[in-house]
Amino acid sequence: MPEGDTVWRLAQRLREALTGSPLTRCDLRVPRLATVDLTGREVLDVVPRGKHLLTRFEGGLTLHSHLRMDGAWKIYAPAERWRGGPAHQIRAILGTAGHTAVGYRLPVLDLLRTAEESRVVGHLGPDLLGPDWDPSEALRRLLSAPGRPLGEALLDQRHLAGIGNVYKCELCFLLRASPWLPVGQLPHPERMPALAKKLLEANKHRPARTTTPSSRPDRRLWVYGRAGRPCLRCGTAIRTTDQDPAGAERVTYWCPACQPDRPAARPAD
Repeated sequence: MPEGDTVWRLAQRLREALTGSPLTRCDLRVPRLATVDLTGREVLDVVPRGKHLLTRFEGGLTLHSHLRMDGAWKIYAPAERWRGGPAHQIRAILGTAGHTAVGYRLPVLDLLRTAEESRVVGHLGPDLLGPDWDPSEALRRLLSAPGRPLGEALLDQRHLAGIGNVYKCELCFLLRASPWLPVGQLPHPERMPALAKKLLEANKHRPARTTTPSSRPDRRLWVYGRAGRPCLRCGTAIRTTDQDPAGAERVTYWCPACQPDRPAARPAD
């Protein structure tokens, strides 16, 4: 699943490709938008909000999209072959004279008035990479349910917007805290929003996400994706288990030595 830094980077690319030019092609392939034609409207901006994308057009309209697990926007030059997937997976085509943006497998695609964007993103907490970032408000929201497990609290976009499963696992490790620790029991909780902000800011210009001091491809992340491999800090085998009340099949990675005081869970396969 793309996280806040990935969506921020995508918004920059879409903005560079589309803004300042009128659409020469518009094809929205979802039933409720099948008759919508934005051809001729200028793209004013592409704004990331957490893990949401807001493409704004002249006339006060916004196309809202969310990538969730495997959605994608690809950008192509006029004569370039489209390689994002088969045609039946295309949900949106936005073309200008210079570029075409193609949305594949988009599970969320809505058209709304720009003045009403709060309907789709108003529930989000402070955006880690946005102009509304407020660490005090993010901390207040994170601690609003002190008995909630840390990992779940970090994933809740109503607390702070932009953290996905990779950053959840990496943040818990860097905080030396079990993902199951009640968030209200975390020592020095003010570190949470500051550390999350630091990680996303460091990676928003970096395609290869890195949370460790190493540039080696197999050592860029502390625990995520390292099931059964030695912890980069202490050498203990990294473990995995499911931790997702929403049932989205997100796997939690953690080091049982560096992150103690967790409930019993199965070792990595």
